[in-house]
Amino acid sequence: MTSRTRNLSLFMALVALVLFPLFGSSFYVGLVTRIFIVAIFALSLDLLIGYTGLVSFGHAAFFGIGGYALAIAFQDAAVIHIWQALPLSLAAAGLAALVVGWISIRTSGVYFIMITLAMAQMFFYYFFESSRFGGDDGIFLFFKPVLMIGSEDILKLDHENNFYYFALACLVSGYLFLVMILRAPFGKVITAIKANEHRVRALGYSTNGYKLVSFVIAGTLAGLAGFLEGAHTGYVNPSYMSWHESGVCIAIVILGGMGTLYGPIVGAFIIVLLQNFLPELTGHWQLLLGGIVIAVVLFLPRGATSLFPRIIAFFRSKQKIDPKGPTDG
Repeated sequence: MTSRTRNLSLFMALVALVLFPLFGSSFYVGLVTRIFIVAIFALSLDLLIGYTGLVSFGHAAFFGIGGYALAIAFQDAAVIHIWQALPLSLAAAGLAALVVGWISIRTSGVYFIMITLAMAQMFFYYFFESSRFGGDDGIFLFFKPVLMIGSEDILKLDHENNFYYFALACLVSGYLFLVMILRAPFGKVITAIKANEHRVRALGYSTNGYKLVSFVIAGTLAGLAGFLEGAHTGYVNPSYMSWHESGVCIAIVILGGMGTLYGPIVGAFIIVLLQNFLPELTGHWQLLLGGIVIAVVLFLPRGATSLFPRIIAFFRSKQKIDPKGPTDG
């Protein structure tokens, strides 16, 4: 797929998503909002797995910390100002990612996976066993964040359609931010680290420093997703930090297509829609979901998005065939 075709496809998809609330019911608007949040979470992990070559099995910790920072700071507040709450969630997730990353990047391979998993489980059990922060019951939020200009809230996130567009704006902003940094020299270095870290280090680059920055950016972006999830549902609980959530996020990245940025967004749509509609078909829907994921990995190793160039090529080949067929003479 050429870059022009890809950009045109992404633009058409964006237009469709902008128009969707005009035709979709409130249930489906809420469902797609949830997909946007999961897509931001998956995008953040794709920066690590798809571009830096770091397979983190504890990425959900930063998702949960972003949500808990919002809930802990504002659980008793009558008004949640977004200009206070959002930076706080991002800073908390980024700081946690800095600490975890500083420890983890000194290892590689399966050791890196195990350390990130262990650190995430430490956060999980801390909040799970902490009665101060609601324990396994979590924390409820009774108000949506507001952005006040004078006496008027210009966001009005209590309305589902408004939250939909706010989450979509966050997704687009996160996507464009990652495109920007990946096109910058920093992005070239981290992709080179994934390809051959020893050679990059031999060229004089501090590979650990680049990996740490990538880890912090990814953790902060995951914190944004956690903030949106807490604000959208009005509820935060320790399960957000569990290894299961990290595993699902890894499956989304692989299913959509690693190292593409738009692949995790497609993967988020696939997984969330399957999770919502497969239970209507069978009580063993998780077995069916696992089979679908296995089939995609076996037959589409580059992810579901690798089908798009084949589909485009198929229709182009059809257009080149003369519909009148061969002529006499």
